Amino acid sequence: MGYAIQWLRSLIFIGQMYVMLLVISVSYAPLAMFSSKWTFRAVHAYAGWVRWTAGWMVGLRSEIRGTPPTSEVMVASKHQSFFDILMISGAVPQPKFIMKASLKWAPFLGWYAQRMGCVMVDRGKRGAAITQMKAGVAKGAGQGQLIIYPQGTRVAPGVQKKYKVGSGVLYEQLASECVPAATNVGVFWPRHGIYRKPGLAVIEFLPPIPPGLPVGEFMKKLEDQIETASDILMAEAGFVQNDSAKTE
Repeated sequence: MGYAIQWLRSLIFIGQMYVMLLVISVSYAPLAMFSSKWTFRAVHAYAGWVRWTAGWMVGLRSEIRGTPPTSEVMVASKHQSFFDILMISGAVPQPKFIMKASLKWAPFLGWYAQRMGCVMVDRGKRGAAITQMKAGVAKGAGQGQLIIYPQGTRVAPGVQKKYKVGSGVLYEQLASECVPAATNVGVFWPRHGIYRKPGLAVIEFLPPIPPGLPVGEFMKKLEDQIETASDILMAEAGFVQNDSAKTE
């Protein structure tokens, strides 16, 4: 009975979440059309709304740990669900993402993503995707916090997935520090399905990695920091790692 009630609460929460996406997107659009300042205000408003309603509607509280960057840096984050996107978006002043190009056709989301300066990349051909990514980042250099997911997609808790070299390529190209970010949100908000589990979802900004490291060394340091911190956060949330973890 308790599971059914929580599932119903989750369904209502998700429904109102998409209604408010429409309301906030339309309300801010006239101003966002003329000023990026209002684009980011809309993003922050929506992220704040979802975090607030998650807290009292499904018992999913959220917390930002560490120091969110405010300068023009790259943030390399663990990605487990839509919720970590919202939490990072609300924590930094001018977020922009490396994202798959097909999302630019998503209602409201695509238009706002382009207004934010997100870099659209076609998945599939690795070499072409990296070239496209580098060109897009160079075009918007010096604007906001560039957020990339080194594993390239959402990865469920307990699943192992190789880190892709794209984040290392951008680290070398930008020649600036990189801020790793860890999370445990997938324990409560899965990649698929409706059920949202009560608890404390955390995004933790870790100490920056200084510029100038060889790409191989940077990639190893990045993966070690993110995975170690994420494992700690997930254990804190009650997630038990399986020694025979699935590999994607």
